[in-house]
Amino acid sequence: MHFAKGTRNQAYSRYIGRKTTFIFIGLLMLILVILYSISTGAARIPLSDVIRALAGIGESKRFNLIVWQIRLPQVLAAVVAGAGLSVGGAVMQSVLRNPLGSPFTLGISHAAAFGAAFSVMILGSGTMAGTQAGAVTISNPYVTTGTAFLFSMMTSFFIVAVARMRSAKPETMILAGVALGALFTAGTMFLQFFADDVQLAAMVFWTFGDVARAGWKELAVMAGVTIAATIYFIFNAWDYNAVDAGDETARGLGVRVERVRLTGMLVASLVTAATVSFLGIIGFVGLVCPHMVRRLIGADNRFLLPASAVLGAVLLLVSDTAARLILAPHLLPVSILTAFMGAPVFMILVVKGRI
Repeated sequence: MHFAKGTRNQAYSRYIGRKTTFIFIGLLMLILVILYSISTGAARIPLSDVIRALAGIGESKRFNLIVWQIRLPQVLAAVVAGAGLSVGGAVMQSVLRNPLGSPFTLGISHAAAFGAAFSVMILGSGTMAGTQAGAVTISNPYVTTGTAFLFSMMTSFFIVAVARMRSAKPETMILAGVALGALFTAGTMFLQFFADDVQLAAMVFWTFGDVARAGWKELAVMAGVTIAATIYFIFNAWDYNAVDAGDETARGLGVRVERVRLTGMLVASLVTAATVSFLGIIGFVGLVCPHMVRRLIGADNRFLLPASAVLGAVLLLVSDTAARLILAPHLLPVSILTAFMGAPVFMILVVKGRI
């Protein structure tokens, strides 16, 4: 097909411009939701006072304390967790060439949760308490994250091995993930069976995905892992595009498919482990968000990955804000709301044939 001089460049510029605009609009929405979420709660703070507190010029010590010690860590934890789970799910779907791939459906979240529970109860990296505000306090986040990462790696290696089987189909990998999820759930129940009353209550509370339990120390670990992993994913976006076209095509383009698939799964599992070990299981974010972004801007991983991170952060933060307000003054764990919201959206996509 013949193109007039400059036509192809203009079309490509419009192609890039639409996707870039979507990402910037998402970032603007994220900033607005962050400000609204900080200002809303049991004690409502005017938006002007929120901005002054964030800028360090707030006059009210009460507002400064609420913003910096209570709401800002929770809001940033929701942003980091949503971005990490969403971009991790997008990478898993790409390297496995499986539209149902996500940390939750492949059993990786359950494996990381078991590892964190094992670390808290057996290795003593957590302090048990009977209060609702701090049922489990992670005294050594590095041991907990490392243990969760170890168990998530076991699941990841198994999923990669299944994916490399010649006869493996998407349904096979999902069934393998369901089986692994059931296995690690049984392991968590085994630990609960031998726990005393306080430990049992703490374990059950911990398995509810809740961003309110994250402090600045936990947030620093989560943010460091998520930011580093996202940069790595975006840097390898061309390789993921090649893998999406098929293994043989990717090899023909010089991509080392096995290495890309293995490292992608490992890094995505690290992000999942860092999130689940501190916040508990949060489902459907890594499954639904990448599909929503694909419907809006396409499957080019150069834009799909950052857009998935932004949309995941927005959706989880909106869900957490709604969870705080629905039953106020009681706080509803955000994982309950994401399941209520994510399951119908996913079913709609399935019925319409978009997955």
